[in-house]
Amino acid sequence: MNSALMNGASMTALRIAFAGTPQFALPALRALLASRHRVVGVLTQPDRPAGRGLELRPSPVKLLALDAGVPLAQPARLKSEEERAALNTWAPDLLVVVAYGLILPAPVLELPRLGCLNIHGSLLPRWRGAAPIHRAILAGDAETGVTIMQLDAGLDTGPTLLQRRHPIGLHDTAGDLHDVLAELGAAALLEAIDGLAAGTLVARAQPSEGITYAAKIEKSEARIDWQDDVLQVDRKIRAFNPWPIAETRFAGESLRLHRASVADTRARHGEPGTVLGLADDGLRVACGTGVLALRELQRAGKRPVAARDFANAVNLAGLRFGA
Repeated sequence: MNSALMNGASMTALRIAFAGTPQFALPALRALLASRHRVVGVLTQPDRPAGRGLELRPSPVKLLALDAGVPLAQPARLKSEEERAALNTWAPDLLVVVAYGLILPAPVLELPRLGCLNIHGSLLPRWRGAAPIHRAILAGDAETGVTIMQLDAGLDTGPTLLQRRHPIGLHDTAGDLHDVLAELGAAALLEAIDGLAAGTLVARAQPSEGITYAAKIEKSEARIDWQDDVLQVDRKIRAFNPWPIAETRFAGESLRLHRASVADTRARHGEPGTVLGLADDGLRVACGTGVLALRELQRAGKRPVAARDFANAVNLAGLRFGA
C-alpha cells in the first residue's frame, strides 16, 4: 500500500462501540468522543447497589455516555441474541473494551470487521488478569505500562498492537498508577486505532516466556505481617491504596495504614511491629528486617490523620502493632 493510500485509510472515521464500566475506562471514552471517529454506542454494567442505603448507582461510564448523548445498553450478559441486540444494531467497525467486566462470547468478538481492542494495564504477557497494577507493585516491578491488544477467547492472551511503558516510583500507590495508566492507555488507543485502520500496525502474538497472572485482590491480603521485610510491607501499603487499604491491629481494633515510606532497610531493630518513635518522616515501626515510617493512619470510625497527630493522641511507650 502506498503512502497516499495509507494516509487516506488512517483518516477514515470509524464506527466505534465502547464497552467499559469503572473510572479507569473514562479517559479512553473521552478520547474517542473527542476524536474524528463516531462512538455509535456504549455498553456498561447494570446499575449496582452501593453506599449504606444500597441504592442503585450508575457506573462512571454510564454517566459519561448519558452526558454525551451516546446510545447506551446495560445487558447483564452477552450470551443471547436479545442481550446482543443493541450491539448488533450499532454495527460497529470496531469494539473498544476497557475494564468492562463481562466475558465477550464468540459472536461479539467476531462482529466488528476490525475486531475488538482492549487496553490492559500491564506490559503483557506480564500480569494477565484482574489486578495487574496491584500485583506489579507487590512484586517490586521497576516499571509497568499499558498494552493495546486484540481480544480473543483467552484471558488477556490476544495479539498485541503496541505498548507504552511507565516507571513505578518508590512512593507510587495503586491509585497513582491507575490514573497515569488510564491516560496513557487512552493516548495509545487512538494511536493503535489509526495504525489498525491504515494497515500500518501489525498485531503480534504474545511471547510464551514471562507470562504471569494477576489474581483478583482479596481483602484478606491487606493485613500487614510485621515479620516481613520492610520493602514487602511498604509495597503492600502502596499496592492496597486506595483499596482495600493495608491494616494492622492496634489496641484491639483495626488500624488502617494509608501511606508510608522505607526508613531503613538494614537488619532487625526490635520485635516486629514495635513502634520505635516519631521522626520527621513519620511514625517508625520495626519490621522483620528494616524500619518503616508510617505517614498517614486511620483508627476505626475516624478520619485518616498524619503520623504526628496519631502520636499525639496515643501513648507510644511500649506500643506494638499487630499484637
